[in-house]
Amino acid sequence: MLLLAPSIPELLTGSTPITTLFVAPAFFAVSFLGIVGLYGTGALLIREFAVYFHKGWASILLLGAAYGIAEEGLAVHTFFETSGAPVYALGSYGHAFGVNWLWALGLSVFHATYSIALPLLLVRLIFPDVRTVRWLDRGALGLTAAVYVLVVTLFAVVVGHGPSPAALLLFLLVALALISLAWWVPGDLLRPREGRARLPSWLISVAAALPFIAWTAILVLSNRPAVSAWIAGTLVVLVGALAVFIVVRYAGSERPERTLFAIAVGMLGILFAWDVIVEFSVPGILLVSAVFAYLLYWLRRRLVGRDPSFATDAVSPPAGV
Repeated sequence: MLLLAPSIPELLTGSTPITTLFVAPAFFAVSFLGIVGLYGTGALLIREFAVYFHKGWASILLLGAAYGIAEEGLAVHTFFETSGAPVYALGSYGHAFGVNWLWALGLSVFHATYSIALPLLLVRLIFPDVRTVRWLDRGALGLTAAVYVLVVTLFAVVVGHGPSPAALLLFLLVALALISLAWWVPGDLLRPREGRARLPSWLISVAAALPFIAWTAILVLSNRPAVSAWIAGTLVVLVGALAVFIVVRYAGSERPERTLFAIAVGMLGILFAWDVIVEFSVPGILLVSAVFAYLLYWLRRRLVGRDPSFATDAVSPPAGV
């Protein structure tokens, strides 16, 4: 968990080039330790919350969005940058009252899905026997929380150019509201509909890739906006809701490991395409993609070895057949 949580959003997207490990190993070690302290501890805390309170994916996604606000809003302050990396055109497109609202929406969704939910999903597939087992006792939980708060604070101090007091208060309240909602929602809120799958796995994978595709479209179109930022933001929300609806409605409750694996394939597969098409010039990015592709290959073999029927894609026939 400590390795997957930062590796997917940082190494696999090219935000932290893996070649830094060979060019400047000391710098890479310090910076990667910092993002492990941020992403890794955040993912661990969210997992412990979900296990302790018997919560499901709805709570994990809500807490993941709160994590995204803490990282991008409170720690590294990209919600408030007006130009340059990483916001670029989104520092003006969708910017109002000192906040990059479209960027804030997209990054909150990205962190909820790729920084938190996807690592938890992969770990659950790799180690199914500890799915409902707490990993941290009270002392370890307190230490993990302390490390997380310390790292967020250090990032906030080092990065500087933070939010105005009003914006800081707003995002703190939103994060607290998301945490409260995560505690309140039922554990089975996003549980797939009972029965067998009604769509093949490859379509579930396509659905899982849709939110990132929508976000990519926003990034591309933001340089020459054809629609208002409000419409673009609504598109991101609707596409995300469509992806969730497809999985909940058509994935089926039987053989949940196959559904989770299909989701992982879709989410990682679209990142592979992103690396090849957009980020290919980032040193070492294709190597990282290859490592994660092998992880999926290895995981599928592990799942088939655990249950040979995993290799078949049973789908319920259409109604009336």
